[in-house]
Formats: sequence, structure tokens, C-alpha cells
Amino acid sequence: MAVLALAGCSHRKLMLNSPVALYTQAHKDMHDLDYNGAIKLYQRLTAVFPFSIQARQAELDLIYAYYRAGQDDSAIDAANTFIQQHPTHPRVDYAWYMKGVVRFPKRANPIERAFGADLSKRPPINLRKSFDAFRTVVTRFPHSRYAADAWQRMIYLRDRMAAYDLYVARYYYKRGAFVAAQRRCRLVLENYEGAPAVRGALAVTILSYDRLGLKTLAAQARQVFAANYTGSVQQAANITYKHWWHFW
Repeated sequence: MAVLALAGCSHRKLMLNSPVALYTQAHKDMHDLDYNGAIKLYQRLTAVFPFSIQARQAELDLIYAYYRAGQDDSAIDAANTFIQQHPTHPRVDYAWYMKGVVRFPKRANPIERAFGADLSKRPPINLRKSFDAFRTVVTRFPHSRYAADAWQRMIYLRDRMAAYDLYVARYYYKRGAFVAAQRRCRLVLENYEGAPAVRGALAVTILSYDRLGLKTLAAQARQVFAANYTGSVQQAANITYKHWWHFW
């Protein structure tokens, strides 16, 4: 049995002694969801046969394999390396797209969904980086097969970033930092046109102007609000105060 096992290992090494064989087996491992096994084979392929056609494709496949294996930093490094070394490659758009996907926010886990976690309150650490990567796909490669999906993801990210800035503005307002609240709302109004949070940001801006005694600016902002939105300013601002005895 030991002899047969050694013979099997030797046979596998012999069979994987070409770029085509290595890539075929790595691709099979990917299909079988064995991402760590695929990573090892892709790494071997790019190291032993660096100038082969299969090595170029392996460099791209490595990005996805790292991502699915939960190795986000390695996936970003692989994407950056490919972009730097092959800036005119026909599939460099995929490397940019995957940079956006890797940093794209993950969905709420079952526990968070059960407790109704508000994702807009999470700091957008990687949202801007993801947005910029997708914007590169849309602007530099408008005919890319990934452009349409990148555009939809950009809209989602825009809404998430705007919602977070509005959350921070409300936080400032409730603590009496009306200048800081107005400045944060201005970021929403200037940078996230079309986002649902714009309505709330304009409303908080109006209330902040009121509290600061800036009547002219408050009146102008109210005119803009009335021309574009329905409902009251107070309702749109949605400023709620939690009493100290509320633990939920």
C-alpha cells in the first residue's frame, strides 16, 4: 500500500509537470470549491512557468481564489500586482472589478438580521475604495462585461456612504454640535446627489440653521426642500432622542 501511495504521488507530480496540466487541475479545484488547493497550484504555475499563457490567466484566477478563500488582503495584492504588471492586458478590467468586489461590504449575518442591525451606522472603511475601483471599471472600460454590475454596485455604495454621513450628522445635532451637523450634511448634498439620504440631510441642515439663528439660510433651504420633497422637515430629519432608561 505504501508503494502504491508513493507511486500515485509520483504520477500526480508527473501529470502536473506542464502549465496546461497545472492550470487544468487548479481550475478543477476551483470548480470543486477547493480554493486553497487551487491557490497552491496557481502559485506553482506562476512560479515555475511565469511566461506561459496559462500563467497570465492564473494570475487573474488567483484574485478570485484568494477572495473565495477569505484572504482579502492577498486578493487585493494580487489584483494590484496584475494591474501594475499588465496595464494593457485585455482583461485588466477584471482585476479592477475584483478590487471593488473584495472591498464590497458583506451582507449582515443571521444574528445581525435577527436583531435588525442598521448597516448605515457602520463606519464605511472600505466603501470609498470599493466605489473608486468600480468607477474605474465604468469610466475606463465602459464596454466591459463587468461595467453594468459595477454601476449598480456604485449606486448601492453611494447610498450607504450617504446614509452613514447622515447618521453622523444626526448624532452631532442631538448633541448640540449644530455647525458640525450642518457641515456633515453638506457632504451628503454635494457628493451624493440622488441618494435617499439627501432628503434627510437637507432637513437636518434646515434645523441646524434654525438652531444657529441663520434665518436667511434656513428659509432658502426650506424653499429647496418644499420644491423637491413632500412631508415635514421634522419628519424628514428624523431626529430621535433616546431616554437614559431605554436599553433597546
